[in-house]
Amino acid sequence: MKKANSSFTLIFISIFLISFFGCKETENQEKDIVEIPEPKFPWENKSFSIDERVDALVKEMTLEEKCSQMLDVCPPIERLGIPEYNWWNEALHGVARNGRATVFPQAIGLGATFDEDLIQRVGTVISDEARAKYNEAIKIGNRSRYAGLTFWSPNVNIFRDARWGRGQETYGEDPYLTSRIGVSFVKGLQGDDPNYIKAAACAKHYAVHSGPEELRHEFDAVVSQKDLYETYLPAFKALVQEANVEGVMGAYNRTQGEPCCGSPYLLQDILRDDWGFDGYIVSDCGAISDFHRFHKVTNTPEESAALALKAGTNINCGNVFQVLKSALNQGLITEELINKRLKENLLTRFKLGLFDPVGTGPYDSLDAAVVDSEANREVAREAAQKSIVLLKNDNVLPLDKNIKTLYVVGPNASNEEVLLGNYYGLTSNTQTILDGIVGKVSPGTSINYKSGVLPFRKNVNPIDWSTGEAGKSDACIAVMGISALLEGEEGEAIASSEKGDRTQIKLPQNQIDYIKKIKRQTDKPLILVLTGGSPIAIPELHDIVDAILFVWYPGEEGGNAVADVIFGDVPPSGKLPITFPKSVDQLPPYEDYNMKGRTYKYMTEEPLYPFGFGLSYTSFEYKNLSINNDYNVTVEVMNTGDLNSDEVVQLYISSPLSGSEDPIFDLKSFRRISLDSGKSEKLTFKLNKATFNQFDENGKEVLRSGEYTVYVGGSLPSQRSLELGASKTASIKVDLSQS
Repeated sequence: MKKANSSFTLIFISIFLISFFGCKETENQEKDIVEIPEPKFPWENKSFSIDERVDALVKEMTLEEKCSQMLDVCPPIERLGIPEYNWWNEALHGVARNGRATVFPQAIGLGATFDEDLIQRVGTVISDEARAKYNEAIKIGNRSRYAGLTFWSPNVNIFRDARWGRGQETYGEDPYLTSRIGVSFVKGLQGDDPNYIKAAACAKHYAVHSGPEELRHEFDAVVSQKDLYETYLPAFKALVQEANVEGVMGAYNRTQGEPCCGSPYLLQDILRDDWGFDGYIVSDCGAISDFHRFHKVTNTPEESAALALKAGTNINCGNVFQVLKSALNQGLITEELINKRLKENLLTRFKLGLFDPVGTGPYDSLDAAVVDSEANREVAREAAQKSIVLLKNDNVLPLDKNIKTLYVVGPNASNEEVLLGNYYGLTSNTQTILDGIVGKVSPGTSINYKSGVLPFRKNVNPIDWSTGEAGKSDACIAVMGISALLEGEEGEAIASSEKGDRTQIKLPQNQIDYIKKIKRQTDKPLILVLTGGSPIAIPELHDIVDAILFVWYPGEEGGNAVADVIFGDVPPSGKLPITFPKSVDQLPPYEDYNMKGRTYKYMTEEPLYPFGFGLSYTSFEYKNLSINNDYNVTVEVMNTGDLNSDEVVQLYISSPLSGSEDPIFDLKSFRRISLDSGKSEKLTFKLNKATFNQFDENGKEVLRSGEYTVYVGGSLPSQRSLELGASKTASIKVDLSQS
């Protein structure tokens, strides 16, 4: 009987414990389940289409409420359940101006990677962090500027002139390269969900916009139709038709006489009608007030608002659209037009899921753990590594990590400013170039550092304790160049006398003199590392230093990436996305937007460093180039050196009229590959007949009759590239004579 009672007690306890923990587990599961409230309004009902939901919302809004939702700062409409929203956000090379985020290399450095897959991964990281930061911001009630999901990036303007301070924000001077990098960036940023956009990208500044900064609110960029369609529009078209970019930002300036944010030709005829764009159009900030203040194409704010709205602008970054009701009362616009433009911008907010209950969207679970994570920092480091361009190497790089004595000089070695460029995020983990170098060498290496020279002017103290010490070391690394203090947007580059632009493109003279002084005292290796977001002309230094690396503004992992390349852990593989002239004397007038004499396509003078140029620690051979009847171009690339390395294979064409009516060379395809030492790879570029099209004086595509030349190599197929040490380019003739 005692045994039976014991068994009963054991069974009872077991049942109790199972029940207790089972209830606890159920209770915990219930806590994890997010209760989704029943939709209060029809526009919150996800069973309806987005069009139906937007129509229902617009129908319920008063005129005043409609107008309030057409500026960049949209106030809440509590009676309709609409929260506050701020459209203005930036993500040029990472979530910007909004606190902690992974800081990637500046956009011009991303262009130098020539790596479409990498840039899509960069865009994906940025959008992951954007969603995570947005989700966290909503929890604490932060709906301020830069905390939303409509990012006014990328900048796909053409870097047509080396003096432009904002050229650093672009992917370079070539429309094809800009298109490919831009499309990849947008795809990464917007995600691949069939029903939602992870973050909304915006192609800016449409169109024909690239300085001067001081005159951007008033000048008229007059260009030929050939230049418009051949150079200035292709990247915007690609982002619209291939990447389905959600937004387009109109530029400050006029183009062909019409202000860009009020141009029916640009915004309706080309963008919406010809290209099929169906997203939102936003003005650059303050651009609509420029209509009456500077362009003088209207007389009142009401007229400016009406012109912008009729042309197609949906969102006014600024305050002119505050007079929309007044413009309506004056008969300048109709309420039907307001409804149409409002719907076009509300569709973006709905596609982002901003009117859905929290917890029902595919990106609502992204949280703070993803922001500036180790995995994301690795992508930033890879991007920086692949962006670095080796401009010269007299067999001194890579350096040995066990070097006995090493001296680092230069104002940019320990300067975090040069990692960032402009439009940047923040992180507590930046790695300066000095940090990277110190962390790479042997603990037994005697390494020392002095700035040695001020960034932009002569030293105040004439005593020099650095050049002699630098010259006595086994090698000296001089980290020079410029920063966003000297180049950038109108009001940001506080050391610029030209409101962000550069009247001269040479290295500051005091830096040139300092480098020469070091070299006069030593025959030991002198490695010049240059930071900057635009071409820096150094004809006085090219011949006297032993190696030159151009590292752009390389982001938070920039110091580690530079050290990786200097010491050979990663061979350099970046290529210049812009031509480096020898001086401004080689450039046409800055205010002239025609392409004659500009970029590698039309520049007839010999540059300092050509577009597409960049050396490696190994060597490559291009051979067995062929093209078949389907226009498939095949080439064999061999790594003939001693190191495994990446190479950017570039394909150019020249038309029968190259150098006269058409570009001298024209980039048509590229591919980044990895090749082990002694190995070769056969690549095929699948072209078509349209690849060979050129643009006539009316901006129409035409196929020239006659003999084209196809070039494939690791640089621009120019004599200057060969003189600087580039591999010889393979070429083949193609007869496209028309019967």
